[in-house]
Amino acid sequence: MALQAFHDTWYADRGDNTLPDQVAGLKQLGQRYPWIDLQRVGIWGHSGGGNASTDAMLRYPDFFKVAWSESGNHDNRNYEDDWGEKYQGRLSVDKEGKGSYDNQANPLLAANLKGRLMLVHGSLDDNVPPYESLLMADALIKANKTFDMLVLPNAKHAYGEADTPYVTRRRWDYFVQYLLGATPPDNYRMQPLPKH
Repeated sequence: MALQAFHDTWYADRGDNTLPDQVAGLKQLGQRYPWIDLQRVGIWGHSGGGNASTDAMLRYPDFFKVAWSESGNHDNRNYEDDWGEKYQGRLSVDKEGKGSYDNQANPLLAANLKGRLMLVHGSLDDNVPPYESLLMADALIKANKTFDMLVLPNAKHAYGEADTPYVTRRRWDYFVQYLLGATPPDNYRMQPLPKH
């Protein structure tokens, strides 16, 4: 029953991405714990989370300061219909030309970007095609926004063992640099987890 209530609340509003709850929760935590610095809030995500982390920067540009967005399906008008229809319903366009998926299309919000955004994508991603991040980059360029982009050659959706330590280090460095204002160590080599 709770799962159905969650689905019903969110259905046809993927642009929500649970972000209002996250912002409200962080603000409550900031009131309760004064050591939480709400002027330096960052977010990261992969795949649907890549969509949500970019969305956070565009819908709440005064709250989220830095986002690391991996392999995001930034606009479900260009992604698999089974994913979009499951949560957004069937794509339709009204008489004024407004589409039922416009409320979840990150590229339409590109002009809102204020903070630091890193888009990351594997060049061989066969789940969320790289064009999702390229279309997002195109919208940001057209809006004259500064952003960063990392393309991982030959990497698929999950990146893989060879790329994961590099991506983790770069993600940490990005937050250290843009949230803490510190300089991370140059070329620190992350070690992969030992195999059992």
